[in-house]
Amino acid sequence: MTDQDQHIREIQREYLDFLDDEEDQGIYSSHVKEMISEKSKRLIVNINDLKRKNATRAQELLSNASDEQLAFGRALKEYVSSVQPNYGKSYEDFFIGFEGCFGNRHVTPRSLTSRYLGNLVCVEGIVTKVSLIRPKVVRSVHYCPATSKTMERKYTDLTSFEAVPTSAVYPTRDDDGNILETEFGLSIYKDHQTITIQEMPEKSPAGQLPRSVDIICDDDLVDKCKPGDRIQIVGSYRCLPGKQGGYTSGTFRTILLANNISQLNKEGNLDISREDLQQCKKMAKHNDIFEVLSKSLAPSIHGHEFVKKAILCLLLGGVEKNLTNGTRLRGDINVLLIGDPSVAKSQLLRYVLNTAPRAIPTTGRGSSGVGLTAAVTSDQETGERRLEAGAMVLADRGVVCIDEFDKMSDIDRTAIHEVMEQGRVTISKAGIHASLNARCSVLAAANPVYGRYDQYKTPMENIGLQDSLLSRFDLLFVMLDVIDNDTDQMISDHVVRMHRYRKPGESDGEVLSMGSLTADALAFNGGQKEVKKNTDIYEKYDSLLHGKSRKRTDKILSVDFMRKYIHIAKCLKPKLTEQACEVIANEYSRLRSEESVESHVARTQPVTARTLETLIRLSTAHARSRMAKTITVEDAQAAIELVQFAYFKKVLEKSKKKRRRDEDGSDEEGEKEHDTTNGNGDTPTPERRSKRKRIEPQESEEMDDTEDLDVIAPAPDAGDLTRRESRRSLAAAAAPSKPGEKPADKPHIEPDRLFALKNSLQKFFRESREQSLSLERIHTYINENTAREFTAGELQAAVERMTEDNQIMVADGIVFLI
Repeated sequence: MTDQDQHIREIQREYLDFLDDEEDQGIYSSHVKEMISEKSKRLIVNINDLKRKNATRAQELLSNASDEQLAFGRALKEYVSSVQPNYGKSYEDFFIGFEGCFGNRHVTPRSLTSRYLGNLVCVEGIVTKVSLIRPKVVRSVHYCPATSKTMERKYTDLTSFEAVPTSAVYPTRDDDGNILETEFGLSIYKDHQTITIQEMPEKSPAGQLPRSVDIICDDDLVDKCKPGDRIQIVGSYRCLPGKQGGYTSGTFRTILLANNISQLNKEGNLDISREDLQQCKKMAKHNDIFEVLSKSLAPSIHGHEFVKKAILCLLLGGVEKNLTNGTRLRGDINVLLIGDPSVAKSQLLRYVLNTAPRAIPTTGRGSSGVGLTAAVTSDQETGERRLEAGAMVLADRGVVCIDEFDKMSDIDRTAIHEVMEQGRVTISKAGIHASLNARCSVLAAANPVYGRYDQYKTPMENIGLQDSLLSRFDLLFVMLDVIDNDTDQMISDHVVRMHRYRKPGESDGEVLSMGSLTADALAFNGGQKEVKKNTDIYEKYDSLLHGKSRKRTDKILSVDFMRKYIHIAKCLKPKLTEQACEVIANEYSRLRSEESVESHVARTQPVTARTLETLIRLSTAHARSRMAKTITVEDAQAAIELVQFAYFKKVLEKSKKKRRRDEDGSDEEGEKEHDTTNGNGDTPTPERRSKRKRIEPQESEEMDDTEDLDVIAPAPDAGDLTRRESRRSLAAAAAPSKPGEKPADKPHIEPDRLFALKNSLQKFFRESREQSLSLERIHTYINENTAREFTAGELQAAVERMTEDNQIMVADGIVFLI
């Protein structure tokens, strides 16, 4: 045994002592058992735990990653073999992933220099290119028919932790010259993928091109991300020699060998606690919750009340229906804003980009039809044809914000017809036939045909878009820049106060920080302990900032709370009641009959069968805002009010004065008074007046049934790897729910059995000292400690009962203790 092997064997024993901590706290011994139960071969280790227990090994791991990772992986395989021998033999290698504080080794692709070669570093950036997944040989098996012997050969390359790479050529003859046959079924291969990440635009210095770095992903790390994702990668930084004419040149290609990948998206970082859930349920009981939510949308923009309500419905969305015959009824709501310049259309789009969990921005002239849907390109490495996803495919289950929609050519606009209704992109080009999911909402902003709205032409002439496209938009709003002294005075006061405002502690004339400093700031943020603070529900009133534009008693929700509320509300699936169905059906038939009888009436878009689905989707979104399980008549009336305003706003105005008041969402009372004199506005008038009576924030007895909501929360402990102090809590993988269970066969549990199960569950939570446990672990533990075993149906009934009593919450197969 050489000195190198002896050294690796010694440090392997130290890592084995670190993993075998059953006599201490038992953190990693339990995580190894969890890894075995999940049939995984990668264990995530927090480097802070290693520093506390063995500081020397932690320092060596950061500075000499290859030998240390090799020894750590062997120690894990040895420990797994001692715990469960059969599982240890089933895999060739086991792997270690790292998280925690990396200090000055938390870098960007720009600051990844030669001083970090051989080190364990943490890099974050945006994925720009992802290669195809290809197999790489690990061990080949060869059979010799002449001698009836079998031989094996192990393969390593420059990306392996072993010091000496082997030849990649398969042997064809043995030492005696006999022909060998390769046994492909017995050979072992691993998945191999290369991705490229680029530094984030906000972190790169002004005026310089962003830098990029290549990442090598093997085994279970492949397909963990897609282009456009913001990710954080932990890995060892290594250089590969480049050969030219058989000689090694003086410059080297550098790569990062990944061992852990984490998403940094807004949705991944959304950490919803029990307190947030209770606050959202309490907030949903208010009678005026829809009004409060819509006012809290972009509070820095004055007016546009109905537009904000529509955008709130777009963020909440309807319920998608997939029928047994393959028909899909979309639940996404599409909104088009058409108006004069400087009416804050782009600012509303910008707010949606910052609020929605997944939102992709694009502009009319800056995007083509294939850029929005999908393009067929050639792979640079292999030359093969491949599909590249466009903006709408990347925004699947999210929102696409298209600015300057009118500047897009007609050919490019027709490319999004299929996406807006069917929710998919069908490609038949260059021998590729594929169907990609693009179930996204579209929020578009455009100017009228003549640049400004012409009062002497009909809305359809001003809009200038095809009926086939307009019918796909659920709501279309015409936003005018009108001259009104009172309104202009309020807007000017509002805007001037925003420009005068300074953050607390910021002095007048303070020097701004240089752009290059922000790129280095992330190296120091990683080690700070993440303090879980409660999200503020309301924004505080600031007299310097808000002035007369907002009263001190107005309730404006904070952006963080809005994001969490919308995320929780989108998990609900309210059902239509018979009364709401009747109201919606009557309104649709009235709209159609008006179109045939009063064809001279101006409207912004045609009334088609899609209008009926629009009413249902808007009613569902309104019910979601209340966190209700059923869609009531009140929700249907709110949807009808939005449709009336979007379709027939020009009908509700008799003179220019009334039009001005209608176009600006602030003067509500003047608008409502004029509606009474209009022939076509008789339906929305009582609805709007009744809405004015529902403003008082009082608790409703009808909302008591929202206490037992089944809310799907995101997976716990997702996001920034460097902010995790320790691996004390198990982040169990979300277990898929069991399909095929019909509501008719409702499970049942006896009261005495329920009492016994509650005691066992409480004892299990107390012993494990955790706030969340998977249902499978709970079922196993309870049956092991009970004389008479509980069936899956009894466990389900008990979980439903305890969820109704607000004692626990279940999400994706994980039980949270409340």
